[in-house]
Amino acid sequence: MTFDGIIGNESVVTALKEMAASGRIPHAMMLYENDGGGAMPLVLAFLDAVYGHDRKVARLIHPDIHYVYPVARGTRVDEKQENLRASLFLDYWRELMVENPYATETEVSAAFGIEGKQAIINNAEAREILETIYLSSVEGGYKTVVVYLPEKMNASAANRLLKAIEEPPEKTLFLMITHAPEKVIQTITSRCQAFRVFPLDRTGIVSVLTGRFGASEEDAMQAAAVSGGSIGTALRFLKDQEAWREGARIFERILEALTAGDLLGALSCADVLSESGSREKQKAFCTFAGDCLRKLFLQQQGLSSLAAFSPEEEAFYNRIAPRCKNQFPRTALALMDRAAMLLDRNVNPKIVFTDVIGRMYLMI
Repeated sequence: MTFDGIIGNESVVTALKEMAASGRIPHAMMLYENDGGGAMPLVLAFLDAVYGHDRKVARLIHPDIHYVYPVARGTRVDEKQENLRASLFLDYWRELMVENPYATETEVSAAFGIEGKQAIINNAEAREILETIYLSSVEGGYKTVVVYLPEKMNASAANRLLKAIEEPPEKTLFLMITHAPEKVIQTITSRCQAFRVFPLDRTGIVSVLTGRFGASEEDAMQAAAVSGGSIGTALRFLKDQEAWREGARIFERILEALTAGDLLGALSCADVLSESGSREKQKAFCTFAGDCLRKLFLQQQGLSSLAAFSPEEEAFYNRIAPRCKNQFPRTALALMDRAAMLLDRNVNPKIVFTDVIGRMYLMI
């Protein structure tokens, strides 16, 4: 991956290019993306420039670049929780990211065999990072630690790494990719130069899907319409369109029932969601519902052109928007964000979704 292959986020690309060319590189940077939004390709393109276009960077096998990500015990790695480290999952990480650097959190969990598990970056990982960065680089250049989802680093690991991030050894870089910067420990965030990786427009999504992944123009346009600007989400749609349609059907059933005053009908969807499988899938529905609520808000404001409806969605939003109060999308979106947070904390999913739908009933 090189900067020439990056579409969109021109300001971020320009800044990273200039850093790599000048050698004036901050020792810690944090890129904030929506899930599957393209921060990993940006990181790989930046490292390609820093390491002199070494092909080992693109293949994720450079000995001076170390990858850290949340892990848990699962079907592929059965190690004691306190001994779990990213290196035990490196082959699965490398295989996934070489094939698709836009992979979403759900796809990473599936690749690691930890769907439904509470993945974290633990103290053993922090200890291994410190041991690594204080060694000399293998090839005499920079040593880099790429941290995927630092918001899932526990307090003990974060505190152990804090000093190293603030004052790292010479020629040591920390590159972090977060989906929730507000959840990253503040003392780490304050020591990083931050970049926002913005969602792509429809044209950019279509260009990536057709150019890099070989999708047809028609499929790419359909995926772009439902992606919310995330290439990872668009790719998941192309891979499993039925799963996306099932989520859309559940969301539509909830709103149809709520606007009709049918609380029991809406609550039946809570049962379906609580039995839908892993917590990752349940959190993914909360994210999907949030995107739907944003489209509902835009429709109510007369900005349907910005909502990028697919043909399947347009009739539903035209029908449902006048039946909802104007403040409903915003308050319901906050409820969905809260639901995802509670699921992340292992609260019973049936309680979570029943509570959300009950509160939505009172607001709609």
